[in-house]
Amino acid sequence: PRFPGLRAETLVPYSMTGFGAGEGPVAGGRIRVEIRTVNHRHFNPSLKLSHELSALEADLRERLRKDFDRGHVSVGVHWAEAPERHTAGFTVNLERARAVALALGDLQRALGVPGQVDLSMIVRQPEVITTGREETPAVEWVDLEPLVAEAIGNCKAMRRREGGVLAAELRHRLELMEAAAAVVARRAPERVARERDRLRAAVTQLLDGRTVDEQRLAQELAFLADKLDITEELVRFAAHVAACREALGKDQPVGKQLGFLAQELGREVNTMGAKANDAEIVQQVVAMKGELEKFREQLENLE
Repeated sequence: PRFPGLRAETLVPYSMTGFGAGEGPVAGGRIRVEIRTVNHRHFNPSLKLSHELSALEADLRERLRKDFDRGHVSVGVHWAEAPERHTAGFTVNLERARAVALALGDLQRALGVPGQVDLSMIVRQPEVITTGREETPAVEWVDLEPLVAEAIGNCKAMRRREGGVLAAELRHRLELMEAAAAVVARRAPERVARERDRLRAAVTQLLDGRTVDEQRLAQELAFLADKLDITEELVRFAAHVAACREALGKDQPVGKQLGFLAQELGREVNTMGAKANDAEIVQQVVAMKGELEKFREQLENLE
């Protein structure tokens, strides 16, 4: 299997942490592309290209946007081996040279300086000889794109491996929360029955032998049972857990969806705690809150 503990066909979400590189021959040299990604709420690219490649920045940014939904994406593109630079040669400005020779001759005679105006003195003057610039071979996007694609592929492979580990950890947290919720579900009916018996005993003691109004007592018991009932919360909690598991089985960005589900899980757990009125249930609710917090922490690095 490509990922330890996962079947080859298992789908997993992506982590936002990854690294990938691509390198190859381009325009007589070798270019290296490196991509590093870390967690970020949005797609946040940071590009560093050699000066000669800066014209390709827009194409690179658009290519990255197709493959990364979220995360801080740092990309470096530089020459691993620079191509040969050719000089275009030089040109002689004859008109300028003649003007300089005449001006220098006039200056020599005016000052009475002995000697002759020679060629070396003339060519040292500005604009007499113009040296050509070094030319760097042009690089087109079609030349760079395969290396970018290689770096992206390697980076996403690492992000997928990390995502598999994250998904396993998140599923483990869900299992622990489910186990605690199962304890709450078993304990809840006992708590209602216990509260019913306690209320009946308290009413009987207060009446001190007088006749109990069974209808009124039944109404109070029904009100108490409704107040303490957490069946709806347990049902919604189970539905949210199932939705989390379904999301973790996708190989697409699910971080935002899981963040919303984690918020809804927290809402149900808080309501269970508010209705607990039982030490064992409170203990399980505290355990669920702890696991949910760990769940949220891990989500910070999921795309």
